[in-house]
Amino acid sequence: MKHCLIVDDSRVVRTVAGRIVQDLNFEVSEAGDGATALQKCRERMPDAILLDWNMPVMNGLDFLRALRREQNGKHPVVVFCTNENDKEHINEAMRSGANEYIMKPFDADIVYSKFSETGLV
Repeated sequence: MKHCLIVDDSRVVRTVAGRIVQDLNFEVSEAGDGATALQKCRERMPDAILLDWNMPVMNGLDFLRALRREQNGKHPVVVFCTNENDKEHINEAMRSGANEYIMKPFDADIVYSKFSETGLV
């Protein structure tokens, strides 16, 4: 079974996203900030990461840059899920190693679409 790490400082977003991803037959784990997420990736590298931009301790962009430097850190498909919608934010995320980008609020169809486009489902 594929594994998805959901990284968001909102427990509600993690819960909703977790249900969506579980319905796509993924095992789910969660982190409330980038530093915790990086540690979880060091313990077990996921297949996919749904990643928030604005979080305490370590934001999503800093996490992504650190992840891509880790051993096997290029493996996970990273989908940014955020309110940041200007073109420069999107370009910066993609340059830093994001595979896809979705806006909050998102639903199951959007997540399925992005996972399909990246070959996860």
